Amino acid sequence: MSLLIYGANGYTGRLIVPVAIARGLRPILAGRDAAAVNALAVEHGLESRAASLDDAVALDAALHGVTVVLHCAGPFSRTSRPMVDACLRAGAHYLDITGEVDVFEACAARDSEARARGIMLLPGTGFDVVPSDCLAAHLARRMPGAVSLALGFRTLGGLSRGTALTMAEGMGKPGVIRREGRLTPVPPGYHTRTIDFGDGPRLAVTIPWGDVSTAFHSTGIRNVRVYMSIHPKQLRSLRIARWFGWLLRTPWMQEKMAARVKAGAAGPSASARARGASLLWGEATDAAGHTIVSRLRGPEGYTLTADTAVRCAMRALAGDAPRGFQTPSRAYGADFVLEVEGATREDAAREHEG
Repeated sequence: MSLLIYGANGYTGRLIVPVAIARGLRPILAGRDAAAVNALAVEHGLESRAASLDDAVALDAALHGVTVVLHCAGPFSRTSRPMVDACLRAGAHYLDITGEVDVFEACAARDSEARARGIMLLPGTGFDVVPSDCLAAHLARRMPGAVSLALGFRTLGGLSRGTALTMAEGMGKPGVIRREGRLTPVPPGYHTRTIDFGDGPRLAVTIPWGDVSTAFHSTGIRNVRVYMSIHPKQLRSLRIARWFGWLLRTPWMQEKMAARVKAGAAGPSASARARGASLLWGEATDAAGHTIVSRLRGPEGYTLTADTAVRCAMRALAGDAPRGFQTPSRAYGADFVLEVEGATREDAAREHEG
């Protein structure tokens, strides 16, 4: 039984590798850059394999004998499909750390293929979307008749270069919510509300987070919105994008934003991660207008990602890998996130909003 970590030399991959080793795994490290991957493998005394995602022959060779692939090279809107294809050919379980709605939906559309091959497709094994998906499942468990779900998060820490590149790629594009079971495009900065994430009321705005996809698959709740804590100045910039989205989507502007991101730090420092935290909030509402609220607090997002991604990989390696497309809570339960050291959850009493 073997684990291959693709994109191991990226910011998040480099956080995942030592966690995997500390838990007794000897992963194969892989990626496009042979020199960088090999150097990392030598540092940890591990095997390395190099393959570009656009070279199916090389990718098949890299996955030879592999049981589980943990895919960490984004943006996943571009990298997920070739790796899923390779996993289907190899009969290897596919895991990744995406938070992109389109990637979740693409994996869900391949459910029957994965079942036929006897493999699991489990995107979103990190901060995107383990804690929020588990919170959604917990709220659905508390209120089985819920008809709408709102989720929100506030992160204390920073962004990796890969996350920032994914965000830049999405600049100027519409947001998305789920309305009566259907993914529905909405303008950037579509809806705001005040949310108490556990540290006082904060302005939050809807964003096209992965749970707009996964929460529906996990709970069956047909109306889903996801919010992120935001500063008023950032909100104004987001809404300006309604008028200048066409400019932000031009190749010239995309290249300009990407260059700026690449010139910055790879991601938050170890000290920033140690000081950071992730705060999540969720609200379920039934047809009568009754609402319930639950909150979750966990480690900083990248620290949490390294933990939960390795936990998911270990379960899959142990044979706990339900066939077909899965979400974290469907595969491993609403309480899975509470296995993470420092993760706590609290429930508010039922409320009636009239």
